Amino acid sequence: QLLDWKEKRNGEVALLVEGARRIGKSYIVEEFAKNEYESYILIDFNKAPQMVRDWFDLYLEDLDTLFLYLSQHYKVRLHERKSLIILDEIQLCPRARAAIKFLVADRRYDYIETGSLVSIKKNTQGIVLPSEERSIQMYPMDFEEFLWATGNDMLMDLIRKMYVERKPMGQAFHRQAMDAFRLYMIVGGMPQAVKKYVETKDFDAVDAAKRDVLTIYRNDIFNYAGEIADKVVSIFDQIPPQLSKHEKKFRLSALKPGAKYRDWDDAFFWLKDARVVNICYNSTEPNIGLKMNEDRTTLKCYMNDTGLLISHAFDEKGIVSSEIYQKLLFGKLEVNEGMLIENIVAQMLTASGNKLFYHTWPTESGKHNYEVDFLLSRGTKITPIEVKSSSYKTHASMDEFCKKYSSRITNDRYLIYTKDYAQKESVKYIPAYLALFL
Repeated sequence: QLLDWKEKRNGEVALLVEGARRIGKSYIVEEFAKNEYESYILIDFNKAPQMVRDWFDLYLEDLDTLFLYLSQHYKVRLHERKSLIILDEIQLCPRARAAIKFLVADRRYDYIETGSLVSIKKNTQGIVLPSEERSIQMYPMDFEEFLWATGNDMLMDLIRKMYVERKPMGQAFHRQAMDAFRLYMIVGGMPQAVKKYVETKDFDAVDAAKRDVLTIYRNDIFNYAGEIADKVVSIFDQIPPQLSKHEKKFRLSALKPGAKYRDWDDAFFWLKDARVVNICYNSTEPNIGLKMNEDRTTLKCYMNDTGLLISHAFDEKGIVSSEIYQKLLFGKLEVNEGMLIENIVAQMLTASGNKLFYHTWPTESGKHNYEVDFLLSRGTKITPIEVKSSSYKTHASMDEFCKKYSSRITNDRYLIYTKDYAQKESVKYIPAYLALFL
């Protein structure tokens, strides 16, 4: 995506790389700058002195002086159309973000902004957001990137081949893939946690790295959420217990008896804008344009990274013991397995560019509900997905859904589970590690 922007846009717009804290935005952009430009300046607004910030106010009508000062301060010679200026953590300097309009119009250099919390109201007050800015999303490392990081360069080629050909992996390779996937699920995709695992193979050290990230998230809430901080923290702390229930719909009554969604929607949106969570809305009338029929008062709230969810969930002693990690690794921890598989499927679908929707409706008896875990919009049709945390192949909800909306369903219907690929009639049974291809 970065290369595509550089080659096709040729300086016409700046690029904003958005994502949660600590997923490697600054790292990837600087690597890109080293590889693709003759020179670059990295302005980190976490560390930039006040005078550098002031230059974006004082010299927008005298860009020659602005660039001269930046070159001198950062000891970098800029070359016209061959240099990149990186505005790192742009949310900390709204005036620099507003200046993008003038910098892009000048066309001398390329500009990439990186940021977390960039759409939070506190970070956009008093400025006009530039129309000359294009945003792309960055997510925690996916399964393929995790395999690269852990030195397993071959497995994904085989997985992809089997997916394209719609064939089972075979018992030995499926077990290898599932073991690697379980490891990915519990370590997660936050780069510092992955790095810690690669260096130490010590789950206690990995868990400590993830807790550092959770602490950053919590501190951000109190630093940036303002008057709704207490509500945001309440939702954040309720994510694991809500996902551990059979029906994973977020119940506001757990936050406060008689709570109404209209009093809490700002807090949910804050977490979503901060990329801390992936929210899945109930689509009340599944049809073309799922978003047009979403019920924003009925939602499921997943963590952005499943490794973080584990550390967030099992924190009674402040750290997840290696014993719990070992049980998760070998699929021996029966409790909460369902929430982890569903969370990582939500994470993988989001990283593949899907918006998250589900559908629920009462059974004829009215004693419980049918629920299809995820709905993917595919042109004028819908692809339903059910998620199982085991090898079970039952899919009563999907069957009823397909009967009810038969004219709206694609030929692809997926049940995601832990066994090897299989197909029976119109249902494709796929192991969880294949979800990244959906």
